[in-house]
Amino acid sequence: MGSVELPVADDADRARLQQLGYRQELKRGLSVVSNFAFSFSLISVLTGVTTTYNTGLRYGGPASMTLGWLIVALFNGCVALSMAEICSAYPTSGGLYYWSAKLSGEDWASLASWWTGTASVDFSLAQLIQVMVLLGTGRANGGGYMASKYVLLAIYAAILVVHGVINSLPIQRLSWLGKLGVFWNTAGVFVLVILIPAVAKERPGMEFIFTHFNTDNGVGIRDRAYIFAMGLLMSQYSLLGYDTSAHMTEETKNADWNGPMGIVASVALASVFGWVYLVALTSAVTDDIPYLLDAGNDAGGYAVAQALYDAFRRRFGSGAGGIVCLGIVAVAVFICGSTNVTSDSRMAYAFSRDGAMPFSRVWHRVNRHEVPFNAVWFSVAVAFVIALPLPDGGGFTRTLANLSSCLQSLGSQVAFQAMVSVATTGLYIAYALPILFRVTTARESFVPGPFHLGRRCSLIVGWVAVAWVALLTVLFSLPVAYPVAEANFNYTPVAVGGVLLLSVGAWVLHARFWFHGPVTNVAAG
Repeated sequence: MGSVELPVADDADRARLQQLGYRQELKRGLSVVSNFAFSFSLISVLTGVTTTYNTGLRYGGPASMTLGWLIVALFNGCVALSMAEICSAYPTSGGLYYWSAKLSGEDWASLASWWTGTASVDFSLAQLIQVMVLLGTGRANGGGYMASKYVLLAIYAAILVVHGVINSLPIQRLSWLGKLGVFWNTAGVFVLVILIPAVAKERPGMEFIFTHFNTDNGVGIRDRAYIFAMGLLMSQYSLLGYDTSAHMTEETKNADWNGPMGIVASVALASVFGWVYLVALTSAVTDDIPYLLDAGNDAGGYAVAQALYDAFRRRFGSGAGGIVCLGIVAVAVFICGSTNVTSDSRMAYAFSRDGAMPFSRVWHRVNRHEVPFNAVWFSVAVAFVIALPLPDGGGFTRTLANLSSCLQSLGSQVAFQAMVSVATTGLYIAYALPILFRVTTARESFVPGPFHLGRRCSLIVGWVAVAWVALLTVLFSLPVAYPVAEANFNYTPVAVGGVLLLSVGAWVLHARFWFHGPVTNVAAG
């Protein structure tokens, strides 16, 4: 079979994409700021910190959150730097999937897709709306409307549909939402960091914020080192999603530099803004942590909502200001969820372009605005299905049922911990795989792009990143309550291991005979 002569490219981005084997099908309209905006909006520290604050408060308490954030930010920076270096060498929408396939060789090529993040963010928004309604309709006065799980599911579905409509717009309009996300998260953190400590009438001291451990956590765990490790999940989950910059590279100008810069800048700024917001939020927390976590309180056990509501009520006699603060967070969560759908759709587009999904020709199509329209709505549908109630069964079916029920139970902290653990562990394993291949099988063959760390530094940072993810995988798979029982079992290793087992099994029995990794299409059409 003769070689295919590539056409002369009009610009460096198109030429580089053709070298990687792909035609330019998506519209390149994103600048470095726009690329950064997508990742920063998806990381969304207002979203991550607020929606998982219960986890951090219960497991470890203030010390685990404030000090743990600094530890996570340091090692997470190594992961981001290594990913940025690989992104510079391979600026394609496939991102993690493409990198793993190219760095490990065709025999290692596999398909991994994660929609759990979108489900967790959008359902967290539905729950946050429910809490705002609960407080706004007079829960503090013995009333308040508590939605059923089916009403929550309907709100969740409506949010997903709106996100699908937004992601069907041309990339120029979609980039506007990303920039709004940067502004909203930055301005929101600025406003809340000033407002919350000023309003809090009963402020804890610095000793409480940085050294207090919550050993009265209601899950039977008293060892400080253990609960400190469990509390790291909040910080790790809150700094997740920066691979979005990589998935947007085929729509970004000067992608082999701007894509990596989007990754690094979003993680660096999110780490700083997130820690400042976390400290300010903890300044409104009282010593009575069990009360904040109690499902019978005004906010139904939503600790952040209760703390803000109480702070404003003590200061002004009304908790309305706390509801307004939650509204600021809700907008950030909404933008974060929309960006999740953007990232998911670009992954689905890249996978289907290589024929790695059922009905790939359908999901790979782009509309007249050069948007992967079908992939957008496929991602929305999958995220909805994840949250559907499942019948209880045995084995892996029981695992999925427990993960599904966690989305629909505001008071099930153990179940929510498991769901967040699955999303975090699964995605960070996906982050670590191409880095592992980069420092092992591709150590000599890897050709860096414009953004690179240097040979020695690259290997050191890469190994630190891999070791950190390996440690997290073990920590987040440990029991989250004692004594261990079926009702409080941590299903993270079962769920993540089950997906990996199914993927490997499907590869060995079927996919390896027809799927050989990224497929060039520069000569097609």
